[in-house]
Amino acid sequence: METTTTKDLKEFRLETRQWLEENCPKSMRLPLKDSTDYYWGGRNASFSNEDQKIWFEKMLEKKWIVPYWDIKYGGGGLSPEENNILTQEMFRIGCRKPIFSFGISMLGPALHKFATEEQKMSFLPDITAGKTWWCQGYSEPNAGSDLAGLQTKAEDKGDHYLVSGSKVWTSYADKADWIFCLVRTDFDAPKHSGISFLLIDMASEGVSTRPIKLISGKSPFCETFFDNVRVPKENLIGTLNDGWTIAKYLLTHERQMIGGVGETDVRKAVHQIALENLPTKDGILTDGVLRPEIAELEMNDAIFEMTIQRITDEAKTGVNAGALSSFFKYYGTEQNVARMELLTAIRGKDGLVWESENKKAASETRMFCRSKGNTIEGGTSEVQLGIISKRILNLPS
Repeated sequence: METTTTKDLKEFRLETRQWLEENCPKSMRLPLKDSTDYYWGGRNASFSNEDQKIWFEKMLEKKWIVPYWDIKYGGGGLSPEENNILTQEMFRIGCRKPIFSFGISMLGPALHKFATEEQKMSFLPDITAGKTWWCQGYSEPNAGSDLAGLQTKAEDKGDHYLVSGSKVWTSYADKADWIFCLVRTDFDAPKHSGISFLLIDMASEGVSTRPIKLISGKSPFCETFFDNVRVPKENLIGTLNDGWTIAKYLLTHERQMIGGVGETDVRKAVHQIALENLPTKDGILTDGVLRPEIAELEMNDAIFEMTIQRITDEAKTGVNAGALSSFFKYYGTEQNVARMELLTAIRGKDGLVWESENKKAASETRMFCRSKGNTIEGGTSEVQLGIISKRILNLPS
């Protein structure tokens, strides 16, 4: 006999499917070409086209920008089961995310866990409304994989902190409105202590940025400088000198994001691209070397997606993914590199085009170069393997 819950979920799926079909513009169901296809929000937000605007506003009105957050924070209040259905239905027709936001994927979970209710009400609704573009201030010139070695300092000045120092590899710092930042508040404490977690308005006097040019020709990364920046004390999240606890928690979500966890955006399958570009016989690739490599890649993709779904479901019931985020980050980014290498092989000489009137070909070559960076940011693949060996496989040091 069908339970009420099961019946309700079936009705929710049908209603969701119908709503998405009616409200998601056709162009918002096409595979993403590059980061310019995303809407980022923020104080100076701009849409790349009218369909992107329509799609964001429809999802915002439906409260599905962050569907699983509480309604009082601007979310949709969906249950884990309902959120899974929404994700599946968006994936089914290829719906793009209505907004790409570090506030949703990284800062939001940390605020939910460590912020006061007043802080949550101050920051979370603006994140769900797309009003704030957030960036992350973690790595420093001498504190990358060894993040706890950071030296950016915040001095207690009574009613505020005075922040001095610099960050590096700060994604989109030149466009962001706010930065969530690790600072050292006690230089006499052990390395992993004496660190605090601050939220800093990028419009504050003394904040400046400088883009870092990459081999791909694009520059999402920046150097970020703080020259005696005044930060109100109410912008401290969690306990003073206990920011490392928040940093570790947030890194879990960052690594899941970099690894592609929870993505609904559809990319064209590698085998489809191969069929469009390589000789075939009776609908089968004649290249006997690439054929098994493509099959292996897509089987691994399917296995990874199922693993992600299982861990994501567990996380929504309160089970902390913990060290598994390192597995997600390592496997997801290395798998993406393998994908880009295969695409380069499929396209032959066209896969090596750097500058051309064919902007698509040149873009894909640059994406291949960019994929290598994913294995470094958020903790290198080597660092992730070390974490996996110690904390998941329990191997001796």
